[in-house]
Parts: sequence; structure tokens; C-alpha cells
Amino acid sequence: MNSNKKAAKVVGIFFILAAVTAVIGLNLYNPILKDPNYLIKGSEHTNQVIMGAIMELILVVSAVGTATTMFPFLRKYNETIALWHLCFRFLEAIIITVGVISVLSLLTLSREYAATGFPNIASFQASGILLKAVHDWTFLLGPNFMLGINTMMYSYIFFKSKLVPSFIPILGMTGATLVFIAALLEMFGVIQQVSVWGAILSVPVAANEMILAVWLIVKGFNESALAAITAKKRGVGSTT
Repeated sequence: MNSNKKAAKVVGIFFILAAVTAVIGLNLYNPILKDPNYLIKGSEHTNQVIMGAIMELILVVSAVGTATTMFPFLRKYNETIALWHLCFRFLEAIIITVGVISVLSLLTLSREYAATGFPNIASFQASGILLKAVHDWTFLLGPNFMLGINTMMYSYIFFKSKLVPSFIPILGMTGATLVFIAALLEMFGVIQQVSVWGAILSVPVAANEMILAVWLIVKGFNESALAAITAKKRGVGSTT
């Protein structure tokens, strides 16, 4: 197996790992993010919440992994967009990490509330509302807003370079547009962050990632397209 196929498989695995850990992590957060009695339930489900944080940290590593592994291929066609994608993917990972920190801080708040014998709840609730808000905004800006930008950039290059079949980047650009619109609608309060419309608008980008992942694992990047891009760059370089 040549290095290009190995790299393509790694990208595909990272995409699948990111999707799986994102779903698992969010569900493991339920006692502290969804339960009305989160100040009590959080400390009672400490290990579950920490496992959720670990899942999201694996998501962060996977997101960075997709960006760094794809970069050498994306830059062959357009180094500027490839660099933008790398930087914005890192920014997406940072935003998600801030969300993880907010959840772990909320867990600390819950533990402190339980340790002090359930004192006046008002001050703890005020801190809890703030920490939940930080998580909600990072959840919107990372997996929605930044995801839309990142997906659009790599899908555009895949479409123009023909590194993968055209239907995949077309789905990617469509999904990127829809998830970006969803993020804007959520920011302005037109739709709820977790809602039917939010889910519908997110389906195409999720489908794109899974289809792309499977294609890269099974088929890899189009070797003839890679060769054509390399030859074109060499041709341009030889005339300067």
C-alpha cells in the first residue's frame, strides 16, 4: 500500500472517529447538561461526565488529525485555501476544547454544591447558567459555524481537483452551506440549537463526512488526479 492510500485511510478513520465520539460524548453529558437537577445529578454521575469529556477530547484530536493529514493533498491544488482550512480546523478544535472545559467546570460546581451540604442554591445556579451558556455557544460555533466553513474549503478543493468523485464534494458544499445557515439561524434565535430543523440542516454535512470517510478508506484519493496536479505544478515551476 503506497503512502497516499495509507494517508487516505487515516483521514477516513479520523472522520469516523470524530463522528462517533461526538455523538457518544454529547449523550454522556446528559446528567449535567439536560437534567433540571444537574447540580445534584452531575456529581452523582461524575465518571460518566468525565468519559463524555474524554470522548470530546478524542473528537478534538480527530478533527486536528483530519486537517493535518489532508493538508499535503489539499495544498497540491491550492496552498492558500489548504492553509486556511488547517487554521480554521485548529480554531474549531480550540472552540470545542473550551466547551469541554466548561462542562468539567460545571462538574466541579456540582461537586462543590454536594460537598457543602446543598447550601443556598441561587449562587450555584447563576454560575451553572453561565457555564451552560459557554458550552452552548461553543457547541454552536464549533460543530456548526466553523464546521460549515471548513467543510466548504476542503470540498471545494476536492471538487476542483477531482481527488474524489464529484458527488461527494457537491454533497459536502451543500451540507456546508446548510449547516452554516443553521448556525446563523440559531445565533439569531430563529430556530433552537437542538431542534428538528437544526437536525435536518445538519444531515447533509454528516452524510458527506461518512461517505467521504468510507470512500477514502476503501478507494483512497484519485491517483491520476494527484499525478495530474503534481505534473501541472512542475510544469508551471519549470517555466518560471
